[in-house]
Amino acid sequence: MQQRLHQFANNTLLVQALCERIATLARHCIDQRGCFSIVLAGGTTPHQLYQQLCHLSTDWQCWHIYFGDERYLPAGDPERNDSMALEAWLDHVAIPSSQIHRIPESDNVHTAAALYASVLAQAPGFDLVLLGLGEDGHTASLFPDDTQAANSTELAIAVTHAPKAPQQRVTMSPKCLSMATAVWFIVTGSSKRQALNAWLAGVPLPPHMIKPRAGIDIFTDQAR
Repeated sequence: MQQRLHQFANNTLLVQALCERIATLARHCIDQRGCFSIVLAGGTTPHQLYQQLCHLSTDWQCWHIYFGDERYLPAGDPERNDSMALEAWLDHVAIPSSQIHRIPESDNVHTAAALYASVLAQAPGFDLVLLGLGEDGHTASLFPDDTQAANSTELAIAVTHAPKAPQQRVTMSPKCLSMATAVWFIVTGSSKRQALNAWLAGVPLPPHMIKPRAGIDIFTDQAR
């Protein structure tokens, strides 16, 4: 699978380039199909990007937002990925609330995953998936040595024993993430350098499970 590496001198330049690319892609998709569907990464890495996306000149009414994974915590918990995205970006633009598809709460994590899989099955396709890379090589809530996730045929899966807190999570499966037209990894900070180099060297980390037809793009502020 093709991997395209885009290196930037610092995170500010990386975020600027990503904003421009997202604006161009959104405009193209809206012109062609009347909608733009994006899957958001969680964690701390994309926070600055989301803040900058507030300033895009775009038809927000045409955007559909999904989340690649979520910590199984109550709605509104500051540790949830959707809380960060809402605070940094989504609460400040005119995307209809019905088009922001948050991973649901439920009585247990397995039911939450099944409910989210039903939402994903109705999605109008994914134009863009944003993903990060953890220091241990995980992406979304797909962790190293999780063979069950690698072989899943579901669109969303429950994670019950994540090696970092919280242990319970819901994540899009590799199968689902691979269905996107474009998949962009954002890898910033020196703490990610070892994991990035291992991945690019062929170490079997979770990003290798994601195989979109068009290949993937990696945006980083780390020199190799």
